[in-house]
Amino acid sequence: MSKPLSNLWQQTAPNQLQTQALQGSHQADLTIIGGGFTGCSAALHAAQQGASVCLLEANQIGYGGSGRNVGLVNAGLWLPPETIAKQLGEPAATHLTTMLGAAPELVFQLIRQYEIDCEAVRNGTLHCAHTASGLADLQDRYRQLKALGAPVSLLDAEQTAQRTGSRAFQGALHDARAGTIQPLAYCQGLARAAQQLGAQLYEQSPVQQVTRVGNDWRVQTAQGQVLSKALLLATNAYHQTINALPSPESIPVYYFQLATKPLSSKALQSILPNREGCWDTATVMSSFRLDQSGRLLIGAIGSLEHAGKTIHERWAQRKLAELYPELADQTLEFAWCGRIAMTSDHVPKILQLGENAYAVFGYSGRGIGPGTMFGKTLGEFLIGKTDPASLPLQPIAHYHESLRSAKQVYYEMGASLMHLVSAR
Repeated sequence: MSKPLSNLWQQTAPNQLQTQALQGSHQADLTIIGGGFTGCSAALHAAQQGASVCLLEANQIGYGGSGRNVGLVNAGLWLPPETIAKQLGEPAATHLTTMLGAAPELVFQLIRQYEIDCEAVRNGTLHCAHTASGLADLQDRYRQLKALGAPVSLLDAEQTAQRTGSRAFQGALHDARAGTIQPLAYCQGLARAAQQLGAQLYEQSPVQQVTRVGNDWRVQTAQGQVLSKALLLATNAYHQTINALPSPESIPVYYFQLATKPLSSKALQSILPNREGCWDTATVMSSFRLDQSGRLLIGAIGSLEHAGKTIHERWAQRKLAELYPELADQTLEFAWCGRIAMTSDHVPKILQLGENAYAVFGYSGRGIGPGTMFGKTLGEFLIGKTDPASLPLQPIAHYHESLRSAKQVYYEMGASLMHLVSAR
């Protein structure tokens, strides 16, 4: 029987935010639309520099993809470095790869600095080879990352079995820079730190209109408005159309997760004893990890918000048994999903909307590290503390993603078909 949706992160995040809806007229140096990793990081880092900041969130902080994330703090993008270089050119690719390689350190440094309670574990992540071709891909990624000096290790099947507690893989790539967090708690922690530095955060404040008034941007909600010199649109996959403001174009791809009850102490002796977060090399990628309470989380591409929900849930139960036969009868008590903003080339975009106004989007499933880094650099840039060279990518004037609806259907139907016929 299909289970009702229930987001584990919402149940376990120690939310200590005190906010209200925007009312009345306000002024700020920077207005941010969107309260996810990017928006909250931008608010925090701009406030660190003494700027006045107003952040507007349509729902609650972390409501979108940030609060539905797997919680893997990975270094870099999903693409290997040489592929990025072919798409962007060597100088731009090296700059981006270097900055995002340092993103996990930024995340964990902020967690330490602001004492964010978010189940942080920095023991690396494991990219697991589910087939011989998957292992060959990892060997090539290992070569590329080692050439850049990344602290990665290539594990054989036996070493992978010891790290994961599963015999399902032929090897794995361990990245020591990475780790895991409770993503919603982290996002809320960034927001709370920004508040403590003076940023004004308003939840339940969907933006209705954005207009240019002289040298300022006027951002209006149902009950208030903000005038500011600079504007950052950080809505990513949860963007809602705002009058004539250009919309960030991406392919909405869903990712779902299910979680067991806390495992027994005996099971936890062998299953992910070091608490690394894991994902595999399958075309329809899946992930697995533990939370602080010892629940095992299984995730994959697909939505739980339509008729294919049961297919994905049954796949997760089979996948759990495939990875860990001893857990075949485990109940999956939490189930939730979220949207990813995918771009065709899997590279994020910084889109210039006008004078001192930018949108950032398209992390393609790598939201935590890139979102934190892009938010930091854009927040500092928009208040005049840095120049464009400090940004991970240079802004572009236009971006069009063709056939978005067709591509969304393709991803969802492909995931549903794969999950229908195979546990892999």
